[in-house]
Amino acid sequence: MIKWKDEFLTGIELIDNQHKKLFEIANRAYKLLKSDFFTDKYDRILEILEELKSYTKYHFKSEEEYMMSINYKKFFSQKMEHDAFIKKLDEVNLKDLDENQDKYLMDILEFIVDWIVNHILGKDKLINAE
Repeated sequence: MIKWKDEFLTGIELIDNQHKKLFEIANRAYKLLKSDFFTDKYDRILEILEELKSYTKYHFKSEEEYMMSINYKKFFSQKMEHDAFIKKLDEVNLKDLDENQDKYLMDILEFIVDWIVNHILGKDKLINAE
């Protein structure tokens, strides 16, 4: 669904590697969505969501520590976006997810992919540019 491209590189190896891992998680979610092997995907969706939440928190912490270490001027706006992303993941309605698993998974994927791509291209690439 989403492929890593060199245009996503920030020039910060640690952050780039972590972004690649986020792409891997999103792609696993996409493969699950397209899989006809499972009729009930609920538990697998929860596993992916938990991994995404956990890894995203780890990634944001690393990225924020890096930004603080270089006195990045737009740190607080980045932090606000990071916090909003985590909040959105924390607000997943498990009842809705269970009732229409594929639709909910697609909605989550669209949110994640759009956010990752737009955030990397629009915000993270600027970190090393200043």
